Parts: sequence; C-alpha cells; structure tokens
Amino acid sequence: MPRFKLTLEYDGAPFVGWQRQENGVSVQQVLEEAVFAMTGERRAVHGAGRTDAGVHAAGQVAHLDLERDWAPFRLSEGLNAHCVPHPVAVLAVERVAGDFDARHSARARHYVYRVVNRRAPLTFDRGRAWRVKPRLDADAMRDAARVLLGRHDFTTFRDAQCQAKSPIRTLDRLDVVREGDAIAFEVGALSFLHRQVRSMVGSLIDVGTGRWTEAELKAALVAADRSRCGQVAPACGLTLTRVDYAHSP
Repeated sequence: MPRFKLTLEYDGAPFVGWQRQENGVSVQQVLEEAVFAMTGERRAVHGAGRTDAGVHAAGQVAHLDLERDWAPFRLSEGLNAHCVPHPVAVLAVERVAGDFDARHSARARHYVYRVVNRRAPLTFDRGRAWRVKPRLDADAMRDAARVLLGRHDFTTFRDAQCQAKSPIRTLDRLDVVREGDAIAFEVGALSFLHRQVRSMVGSLIDVGTGRWTEAELKAALVAADRSRCGQVAPACGLTLTRVDYAHSP
C-alpha cells in the first residue's frame, strides 16, 4: 500500500484546529473528505503537529496510505480541487517509505509567532499577527529568551489541559527578530507542549513592556507552576513554518 507525504499550508482561523472534533470543522476533516471525494477511500490523514484552533501553517506535514499508487502531481491537484472552498492547500506530495510517519519521524518543528508593535489597527496583518500597542523592548525580550533555551520542566508554560506524559522539553531555538514595527519570535524544538509557544511568547511580551524582568521570567520557569505564567498570546499570530526529517535540507 503506497504511503504519501503531504506538505500543507492553511489559514487556521476558520478551523477548530488540526484534529477532528465534534464541535466544528478541522483541517484533518477537510483533507480526509477531499481524499474520499477524489479516491473513494476512507483514509486517515496523520499530521506532524496538532495545531490549535486559529493557528496557521505554512509547512505542516502529513501522511496517508492509499490502495492506488497515484502520481504525486495528480494527487496534489485532485486534493486541492476538493479542498475548495476551505483555506487549505497541498503544496507538495511525495511517495515515501512505509515506515515514514509524519509525527514520529520528525526531527524538529519550527514555528514563527508574529507581533505588530503599533497603536494603529491591523489591516494586511489582521488575523495573521498580534497587535501590541505599548512599545516593546526587543533587546530585553531577546536576552530573556535565552533563559528558556535548553532542557527544562516547562510546566509553567504548559496548558492545564495538556495531555503530554512529561512536561520536560528541550527548546533548541528562540530568537527575537525586530524589523520596524514587526517582531518575529522564531522557535524550534523536537516537540512542544500544548500552548507552550504562545505561553512563552506572552510572557516575553510582559518582559518587553517592562511588566516583568528577566529574573522574574526565570523564576516563573523554575517554579514549574502554571499559575506563574504570564499572559498567553492569541492563536492568530502563530504559524507552523516547517517540520524537519532526516532527509530534510
């Protein structure tokens, strides 16, 4: 049975998240219905990451098995046609080995959280970034972000409903890049806890406004206590940009 790797892009705003749920339409549901409409097969589409409601993707990865050995180009074209009118696009399809797993074969996941630091309302970036009105100190946030790098108990930055067995994670990258009014938080790790990125970004924003110091951020991390987390950044600014595998460049 051929296995296919899908690279996906989607606007998370209208969805309840990646995973199928009873309370609304999910990205997984749209793709699985497109697969059925095209192939007549009821197949599960397995994603590399379960993005939350409102979170976007520019490089989500998924895999599925089909009875027929479709040409990758034809499969991508057909799935895109059947995803309409939902804001989901199949960017690429590849045949992969049967032991490839979009989730478990991943070596790293990369996210970008976008903030626009201005008082004026957003227009082009509406629904794609978090507008923060007070002037933010990007240097202070960049310095404080180093506290979070490495292997830690991230309970403070873990949603209370997180189902992960352990709060221990290794954060490989957390860069703060400012260009004019735009601030990007570039984050990378093998895996993340539920709402970990949004929790870390919200707390770093508290540093940027002067509400918190770097020492207070570190104390919150060490406390391993969810009640010590700062604000949680809204979903609209977060995008899953890339998933790395052994064969990734």
